[in-house]
Amino acid sequence: MPKMKTNRSAAKRFKLTGSGKLKRNKAYKRHILTKKSPKVKRNLRKSAIVDSTNVKNMKKILPYL
Repeated sequence: MPKMKTNRSAAKRFKLTGSGKLKRNKAYKRHILTKKSPKVKRNLRKSAIVDSTNVKNMKKILPYL
């Protein structure tokens, strides 16, 4: 059986936490920031956990994470 390939773009975007959950950065923080409130921008800085409905697919494209 050949080795499984890791999706490199996903490997750069997701990290594994100590408890085994997937951590991700939030979207909408790249441009058009002038119309967003400081509170929204502050909350976008924080990382988030990948939703449970997507975890199965994420583990498939990140087999060695």
